[in-house]
Amino acid sequence: MITPTNVAVHADAVRILSGWAPADPGQQALCQSFLGFLAARPDACARSCAPGHLTASAVVLSHDGRHVLLTLHPRVGRWVQLGGHCEDGDAGLAEAALREATEESGIEDLEIDPYPLHLDVHPITCSLGAPTRHFDVRFLGYAPPGATPVRTSESVDLAWWPIDGAPPDVAPALAARTLVR
Repeated sequence: MITPTNVAVHADAVRILSGWAPADPGQQALCQSFLGFLAARPDACARSCAPGHLTASAVVLSHDGRHVLLTLHPRVGRWVQLGGHCEDGDAGLAEAALREATEESGIEDLEIDPYPLHLDVHPITCSLGAPTRHFDVRFLGYAPPGATPVRTSESVDLAWWPIDGAPPDVAPALAARTLVR
């Protein structure tokens, strides 16, 4: 179902991705794929879009940039960044990523870079109950000094990891990415 929020997030996604110029050729190609999907599907940002839908996530670094906050996701069974579906009330993708990161970490006053860090498409069985794809737009975020995460019901575990020492069962797409621009 397309809601006013989905329309706003869709327009924001087109604006952000149209203006984003990643240096990596693979990310450039993926960005064009995301834009094609958005052009073909007015419901691309709605969780109900069964062929797949855009999600927003945040790779949250400690204030000093030396650690990354990862969650052990119950459905995925791997350590991943914080994030999820766009919801009613989200004004755009960065705002959705900030909301998700705040909800999943319990950390207030996170800061989110307004431009994507990187993109990823992965198969998943999410809340639809059927296999689909997440077209994930990942943003870089920073926690305030002294931030202590609080695990929620959306996570099996939640922990800071050294930026160069991610756990062995980190999601492959995240392990392959540089966490700084």
